[in-house]
Amino acid sequence: MNDISTPRRRLLAAALLCAFAPLPARAQPDLSRKLGPTIADAGSASYRFEGFTLRSADGQRGYRVTVCIPRRAAPAAGYPAIVALDGNAALASIDERQLQALDAGNPPVIVAIGYDTELRFDVQARAYDYTPPIPAGQADEEAGRGRKGGGAELFLDLIEQRILPRVRALASLDHGRLALWGHSYGGLFVLHTLFSRTRLFSAYIAASPSLWWQQGVILAEEKRFAGEAALAAKHAGARVWLMAGDAERRQRRPGHDAAPAADAAQAMQASRAAMPAQALPELAARLRERDGLEVSLRIFPGMAHGPMLPASLEPALRIAAGLAPFPG
Repeated sequence: MNDISTPRRRLLAAALLCAFAPLPARAQPDLSRKLGPTIADAGSASYRFEGFTLRSADGQRGYRVTVCIPRRAAPAAGYPAIVALDGNAALASIDERQLQALDAGNPPVIVAIGYDTELRFDVQARAYDYTPPIPAGQADEEAGRGRKGGGAELFLDLIEQRILPRVRALASLDHGRLALWGHSYGGLFVLHTLFSRTRLFSAYIAASPSLWWQQGVILAEEKRFAGEAALAAKHAGARVWLMAGDAERRQRRPGHDAAPAADAAQAMQASRAAMPAQALPELAARLRERDGLEVSLRIFPGMAHGPMLPASLEPALRIAAGLAPFPG
């Protein structure tokens, strides 16, 4: 890409070269990878770090929330903020250079919602938390992958009623400048939140959203995104950023976000393959027709699915800071 920093261009150039070779395992995120030290462990001249843990209402999932607070004094209205899903992996992707760059704008509080595990991802928990309610009469496709889906509304309750109030006790937040970022299943969750609780955030950043999930249930939600919800988006001045790598459309096999049986893997593959390659651009075009909703689409040349997590997070942080996401 021509409009991001030199280090990132080098990463993208490498990804572009790889795009024309058989896609390696790293095309999907390695969900068995250990977390290791993050920026929160190393410390930062620009940010300080607070944290807390909590459990889901049913006691089945544990969360590790890291709150990254700018050392700069809060503006009169409070800090802008960004909620980052897959918070363990997000923290592992953030470095000091990125945090220092945010000082050119209004550095946001970064709320990294991870799981209470030493891994970067909790496969079982994220499959439940990040996926929309399953329509009546449909079988839960996650069951074939040894998981359970459909818990996004409960996870939204957790964010709205338990996590954000605790964050506000640690730092003053600007209620009108809250962003939500997620990748893959997390991107799916971002879209579900936009369609169901539009007023909760002002910026929605969905990277490589799993539009194919549950036979495209999120696209059915989009069709119902009208009336009161669309009006809320207009009055809130909501902005939407959609991002994806153009190598993703060449990925037609399941990755490492499960260890499914052969038939489950085939079912997942079939769901992904059934989603047209242009589904995301077409979604962006339809959303642009919503009065008052500002929508941006960014396709990363040569980028596969897994690398889109860190590649999309850096511009997401810049968006939350009020900066151009892709400087240059």
